[in-house]
Amino acid sequence: MRKLFKIFGVALLLLSACISCKQNVKENPYKLDIVDTKEAYIESIKADSTNVLVDLQKYIPGVVLDIRYADTNNFTKTKIYTQPRAFLRKPAADSLLKIQQILAEKGLGLKIYDAYRPYAATLYFYKVYPDTTFVAAPWKGSIHNRGCAVDLSIINLESGAELKMPTEFDSFTDLASHKYTDLDSTSLANRALLKDVMLSHGFTLYDAEWWHYNLKQRGNYKLMNLSFEELDAIK
Repeated sequence: MRKLFKIFGVALLLLSACISCKQNVKENPYKLDIVDTKEAYIESIKADSTNVLVDLQKYIPGVVLDIRYADTNNFTKTKIYTQPRAFLRKPAADSLLKIQQILAEKGLGLKIYDAYRPYAATLYFYKVYPDTTFVAAPWKGSIHNRGCAVDLSIINLESGAELKMPTEFDSFTDLASHKYTDLDSTSLANRALLKDVMLSHGFTLYDAEWWHYNLKQRGNYKLMNLSFEELDAIK
């Protein structure tokens, strides 16, 4: 019996190693132009300093992270990220810093659900939910993969409570659209508050999702497929 348990344990270790290997493969089935090595990322920063991905929790005082893909509380019901982290390109991070300061004057602040997303996650998302209204087409890549998209909401700084919005984050329904207006006045006002402050500081909205905003200059930045651990390893 002990021998059987030992063999079973070895098999589990081999299976875990195999899964880990698959997760670390830099998949690019559509042959996109993707920055997927630390060396290429470093070179891109040397060419243009705005390419750097900024750690939002370190950069924006008081920002709150609720990184859903670092837990199972998301539409995939799977933990996608190994860490609850949020990174954005420098211009996007600078804009969010200003927005946080403006909201703080009203006793409000930002809560971040997601920001930079490695391309590998986009591939997985489409396998789980192949609808390009709510999930980026992997043959194009996501603006999240460029470090130029952020999913967010507004909170009350004193209580930490989220302001009422039309839906929960990642509610893949018509109610999440900016065009949907059959809502209570509080939800409409809070959605408008987020929209106004984001649009006035360098972002554009995505019609289907009230929480999703894109940096205007997103076309200047390449898709990326570096993990948070790889970003941390770069000094």
